[in-house]
Amino acid sequence: MRHSSVVRPLPVRHGRLPVRRARGPLARLLASGVAVVLLAVGGIAAYAVQDTVRSLKPSIHLVSASGKSVTPPSVGAESGAVNILLAGTDTRTGQGGQFSSADELAGSSGAGNNDVTMVLHLSADHKHATVISIPRDLMAPIPSCPTSGGGSTSPQESAQFNTTLSTGGLSCVVLTAEALTGLTIPYAAEISFDGVIAMSNAVGGVPVCLATPLTDPYVGLKLPAGQQTLVGQEALAFVRSRHGVGDGSDLGRISNQQLFLSSLLRTMTSAGVLTNPLTLYTLAKAATSNLTLSDTLDSPTTIVSIGLALKSVPLSDFVFLQYPSMTDPDNTNRVVPEPSGVRALKQALTTDTPVVLTGTTGSGTESATPAPSATPSATPSPAPSATAAAGSAPTPSPTSVSLPSNVTGQTAAQQTCTKGN
Repeated sequence: MRHSSVVRPLPVRHGRLPVRRARGPLARLLASGVAVVLLAVGGIAAYAVQDTVRSLKPSIHLVSASGKSVTPPSVGAESGAVNILLAGTDTRTGQGGQFSSADELAGSSGAGNNDVTMVLHLSADHKHATVISIPRDLMAPIPSCPTSGGGSTSPQESAQFNTTLSTGGLSCVVLTAEALTGLTIPYAAEISFDGVIAMSNAVGGVPVCLATPLTDPYVGLKLPAGQQTLVGQEALAFVRSRHGVGDGSDLGRISNQQLFLSSLLRTMTSAGVLTNPLTLYTLAKAATSNLTLSDTLDSPTTIVSIGLALKSVPLSDFVFLQYPSMTDPDNTNRVVPEPSGVRALKQALTTDTPVVLTGTTGSGTESATPAPSATPSATPSPAPSATAAAGSAPTPSPTSVSLPSNVTGQTAAQQTCTKGN
């Protein structure tokens, strides 16, 4: 564990302990799980680095189930797996006037719930990455979570996953996600609504495809079919939309968010962004102003080395997927883990093996590019590889794990379109 020269614990709630000022030069969009690469790829002046450092909020202290501090593994650009959790809080408090007072009262305040939770696993060879979206309505066991006062919360046999942040802070979200995935997760961060707005503005808008018109009065969204470029509050409404997407469920929203994040990742890694220091700086500032990092992420070396590692992953090997789930037999408005999919996913994650999606992109989206039809030829064509054209699924290999067809998702390279309801 790293120590700063001055440690000043402050009173906290729910086991979250800000112990020191985060010092990292950059922690950009962990929200997509794609994340901390900007300084690693852009030549930003020392002034910009210092300015982004000042934008960082006090870090959150992570503790393990035993109550001990979490010590991250040594991660460099050349070797080492990386596991990061991002919790998108649903708090309306202090969100820059984006919500009315009625919204503030209707939404969560304070820590809020982890309305969106994603776990990024980067393989030890840095050749593939998997981003798992855990449904907010997933009913699962919640472990006992240590609190800042030396005590712990009571374990719950079954509770809604999105309550873990308000129950025991970021450490509780991490501990529950570790049990669900089989991973050890030393890095984590929280991001709030304003972060989506800032990110979309920083890159000049995120292009999305709509297969049908999308209307959701609950978030004030009305978009025609076709290609749209979303910025600001419209981008936020798009990723928040549930009633206007697919079957109107949180699972449909997850696939819509994966579409948005894939497009954002493609935009962020485009030449127009990577070669523009001003855009990189704006994006870095947007991230650091809206993220609250775990204290395991406050090292400049850690941030840059993770960025360098992520940089080498092709978009076609960046897989977004929904945690395997099925309808809760006790409550049709909730879901529970789906055993066969969970087994396959845990096998892949714990053995550091690439996953292959065999199912659809999800109830809220559809592929924008149909799979290519077979073309007769004198010589048989080789099977498409993981770097095949956008819209086509990679072919399983002996060193990959094919997930059951009920596991939905897409790669960052795939072009998908939102389906309105």
